[in-house]
Amino acid sequence: MIHQYKMNGMNLVIDVNSGAIHLFDACSYEYIELLNQECSHEQIMQQLKNTYPEADLLEVKNEIQTLIDEKVLFTQDEYQKVVDTFGERETVVKALCLHVAHDCNLACQYCFAEEGEYHGDRSIMSLDVAKKSIDYLIANSGQRKNLEVDFFGGEPLMNFDVVKETVYYAKKLEEANNKKFRFTITTNGVLLDQDKMDFINEHMYNVVLSCDGRKEVHDYMRPASNKKGSYDLVIPKFKELVKQRGEKSYYIRGTFTHHNLDFAEDVLHMANEGFKEISVEPVVAPLEESYAIQKEDIAQLLKEYERLADIMAERKQENKGFNFFHFMIDLTGGPCVAKRLTGCGAGFEYLAVTPQGDLYPCHQFVGMDQFKMGDLDTGLVNLRMQKEFKGCNVYSKKACQSCWAKFYCSGGCSANAYNFHGSITEAYEMGCELEKKRVECAIYMRACELVAE
Repeated sequence: MIHQYKMNGMNLVIDVNSGAIHLFDACSYEYIELLNQECSHEQIMQQLKNTYPEADLLEVKNEIQTLIDEKVLFTQDEYQKVVDTFGERETVVKALCLHVAHDCNLACQYCFAEEGEYHGDRSIMSLDVAKKSIDYLIANSGQRKNLEVDFFGGEPLMNFDVVKETVYYAKKLEEANNKKFRFTITTNGVLLDQDKMDFINEHMYNVVLSCDGRKEVHDYMRPASNKKGSYDLVIPKFKELVKQRGEKSYYIRGTFTHHNLDFAEDVLHMANEGFKEISVEPVVAPLEESYAIQKEDIAQLLKEYERLADIMAERKQENKGFNFFHFMIDLTGGPCVAKRLTGCGAGFEYLAVTPQGDLYPCHQFVGMDQFKMGDLDTGLVNLRMQKEFKGCNVYSKKACQSCWAKFYCSGGCSANAYNFHGSITEAYEMGCELEKKRVECAIYMRACELVAE
């Protein structure tokens, strides 16, 4: 399977099964296009004879055949025959998302967690439950050494003492259990102060800072409970945290909606404010919501991604570059085969823990009773659901089987699929369209770098 597209005068070809990326001249590009339609060499020569000299076409034919022989063009799918074995793998939990606070001090309009309540009551995780979570992760991680713990909410800074004590507790257990913890925290920044910044920058491998971009955009979608905007309160704190953080990982993450389809302006705003690691993602919401992305918005959003890619390529050449999360693709190594086929591991490698100690496949399923998988005391008791998530891959999803981008998105988000289709093995179509464009833009940007070099 191959995928061809043009962007800004570049003729790009992706060999899906090998992952090879090719930048071709016009003659080669058209030759491959016809070859992909199962035209013979004689038919291709006949169709292109009035456009290109015969000698050029013969040279292109030989070059393409060499690429085919080297298994970097029109390669066969070697993954489908091994994917069934993934379901037989030992189930090893490698990451937990700790919902340390089902409460929040903002009232973001698009929040899937309902201001932190997750379809239930406001609640705070006790230190006892947090410690049990760490014990559970160690006990169910097998021989895996590197483990991840995400502190999430609501707003986790509303329960920061438990965050701190959990980190200290986990670190005390590392050496005796041959484990190494990596911690991440996601915050809206309202409660950030110097003490919290110091702790976060010392102990958190990564920190996610919630900001939607321009002041008017951020304040409209992310007001405080008093309906006043939060931009002026949190941005100075975010800047200070990043400054003090040095070279450690972080990213500032926003959500764009129907109200700011020109989201590239929000990305550029944050870059101009000095942030170098940026993620702005499309809202996923019921279509009846005023802020939901509509089908008729997609064409504009695709153009916006292309516009952002062009601007970023120019800025990189001017030494003013920054990273945009959705354009960051490793074209040399990339994720392991299992991750390429099965995605994030929700429901078997990755679990969410509620303040009460209940276990769910991931944070987006929390509060949906039908997705409760067990709790910290009983462990996973809904093994049928675990098996369903474990068996979810790009070959179990009909829409993914013929999609050229399947090894980049790994089948997409199970929660989004369920919310729109009632099944984790379906595909969220609008999300698919945006993801494919992001992949195209990421590859185009890398091609720009190689040409410049």
